[in-house]
Amino acid sequence: MKRFAGLSAAFAAALLMAACGDGGGKGSDTIPVGVEAPVTGQYASFGAQLTNGGQLAVEDINAAGGVLGKKLELKIGDDACDPKQAVAVANQMTANGVALVVGGYCSGSSIPASKVYAESNTIQISPASTNPVLTDDRAGPNIYRVCGRDDQQGGVAGKYLAEHFADKNIAFVHDKTAYGKGLADETLKAMNAAGKKEAMYEAITAGEKDYSALVSKLKQANIDVLYYGGYHTEAGLIIRQMRDQGMNTILMGGDALVTQEFWSITGGAGEGTLMTFSPDPRKNPAAAEVVKRFKDKGIEPEGYVLYTYAAFQAWKQAAEKAKSVDSAEVVKALNDTEFDTVIGKFRFNEKGDPNLPPYAVYRWSNGTYEQLTGEETPKAAAN
Repeated sequence: MKRFAGLSAAFAAALLMAACGDGGGKGSDTIPVGVEAPVTGQYASFGAQLTNGGQLAVEDINAAGGVLGKKLELKIGDDACDPKQAVAVANQMTANGVALVVGGYCSGSSIPASKVYAESNTIQISPASTNPVLTDDRAGPNIYRVCGRDDQQGGVAGKYLAEHFADKNIAFVHDKTAYGKGLADETLKAMNAAGKKEAMYEAITAGEKDYSALVSKLKQANIDVLYYGGYHTEAGLIIRQMRDQGMNTILMGGDALVTQEFWSITGGAGEGTLMTFSPDPRKNPAAAEVVKRFKDKGIEPEGYVLYTYAAFQAWKQAAEKAKSVDSAEVVKALNDTEFDTVIGKFRFNEKGDPNLPPYAVYRWSNGTYEQLTGEETPKAAAN
């Protein structure tokens, strides 16, 4: 998507939408569906995860005969993880009559966009937005997600910190976003409930390059572990700058570190970084064939690629059960069906959240991330 780099974000979003076709009405042989993702901007690596997942899902569904005898027509909208742009994309999607939108990635974009989708009765299924507000304050009955929630992963991370670093100085830093602050606060609450107090709580401004002042403050306070609520770009820069100041401090974050771009930023400085993420769907036997097809295309289905694919699978199964792509009918089917997908079998609860397995703790090492067992002792990179 580098060809859009010189365009304004809003124009790029419009161009992406137009490039994917004009949609189809009731008499059309196609059903328009959409992916809303940060195709441009600093979170574009996650946008690629969502668009890659959506493109192969639509390709596979169409190869199998489509949905109710009609082929799907994919539209991609670039929200750049910007709330205003997400609303603009949502308005474009609904104007194009899409039956489904899978997205967005950032909670701060998905939440305002969900109000547009709710008002227009367009089904939205986020594969990656984890802030509880998306479904706790659900804009409408047609809003869902297939990922977990920050109170779930915060609970896992907080307990892990209390158990494994009981005698260490732990600092909390967040980036002020709906995702970052929400996750940091949920993790802190869980850690406190487990009997461990924090040594520091700070906020940064996302998008900056120099965090040396924060790092100096962490060093002066002898911080052993830094829990960071935010995205991979800033996390990577903070780690590098901690190492530059001679700190072995372990950084722990959330699912926003689940991208190879994180290691591209940190290099060896990222060794030992911890994060929470759902059980790796690439290891699900039900996903083996799809994982192979992604890899045959030169795509590593990391992070939320398979979650995006699963969102399309769930909607397809619901539409076929309802024998309709009408939103009201599909919502009924979404609410009372167990879906068989690449991320496992699940049902949606009354809020629109899936009953998937809980989060796990992972560690980055040698450029890859692996799930930890309960007995492993975390270690930071050596200077």
